Amino acid sequence: MTSKKINKYDLILDAAVKVFADTGYYGSQVSKIAREAGVADGTIYLYFKNKEDILISLFRERLGELVGKFRESVETSSDAGEALRKICEIHYSELELNPELAYVTQIELRQSSLELRKAIGQAVKPYILLIESVLAQGIGEGTFRRDLDVKLSRLLIFGAMDEVVTSWLISGRKYSLTAQIEGTVAFFLRALRP
Repeated sequence: MTSKKINKYDLILDAAVKVFADTGYYGSQVSKIAREAGVADGTIYLYFKNKEDILISLFRERLGELVGKFRESVETSSDAGEALRKICEIHYSELELNPELAYVTQIELRQSSLELRKAIGQAVKPYILLIESVLAQGIGEGTFRRDLDVKLSRLLIFGAMDEVVTSWLISGRKYSLTAQIEGTVAFFLRALRP
């Protein structure tokens, strides 16, 4: 894609985050996303098949960006415990900085159809696999218990962070999400260490 096309693509995704956060996925209209992005309605269809495709692309792109940040931080970590801490820090800080994206990723996903959730699940999969690789690294280092069920533990870690963010949103963001990092990581490490 040319830079102009990439810019419109990103503008549309940014607008979709705002519109989905304001009116919910089902209450949103493609025309409203176009208006928010400052493009003609027809321009949306140059980049996306329909509203569902916008939501799936939103998850794929925005979570892909986060996974890139997670990977960079994991690669520079001294051990698996530190890598897990960095994952939690990025997860909480990025969503606290962008509450509209947090709302869409936390609330809208749960209200979507099964088919849509499956498609979005494919966008989340690289993140789950990254957590799994950190757990395997910790077992290999001897930092984490050797009897750890890696597949179950990766889901528990992701699910716990996911629930902390959801609770923060439901509370009306009355407290700092990043202030929950230390408690979350301490809980994880107590469960994972030998």
